[in-house]
Amino acid sequence: MNTLIGSYECKVDTKGRLMLPSGLKKQMLPILEEGFVLKRSVFQPCLELYPMSQWNLLMEKMNGLNRFNKKNNDFIRKFSAGVKMIEVDANGRLLIPKDLISFASIEKEIVVSSAINIVEIWDKDKYESVVSESEDFADLAEDVMGFETNE
Repeated sequence: MNTLIGSYECKVDTKGRLMLPSGLKKQMLPILEEGFVLKRSVFQPCLELYPMSQWNLLMEKMNGLNRFNKKNNDFIRKFSAGVKMIEVDANGRLLIPKDLISFASIEKEIVVSSAINIVEIWDKDKYESVVSESEDFADLAEDVMGFETNE
């Protein structure tokens, strides 16, 4: 899988089921059968949906951490808190567990947004608040990408 593209406004039903938007589902067709991992975001009040192949790459990196280092051990514990394996059903829905719905304060209206090789799932109001924060995106872009060279 290369990258995912798009942000989609959706609804979650009363059971916590999310119908994958058709535009995103088409991009994910090659990986739907391998399953996904859903987890809390480290930096934001949202959820992250990892295709299993991306999750496995991340786990290879984390497996290299020395578990006898307390900071590493604490990080692993907190990083993996609430992690769930998720499958998309025949109707294109995935079930968001109640503890993760609570963590992300998901009500009914949500935004499903690509984040390169994973998908973020946000409560719509929280997403709009974060995207419209007053921090100057131009300054952020320069700080993050401005020192890269074209190779």
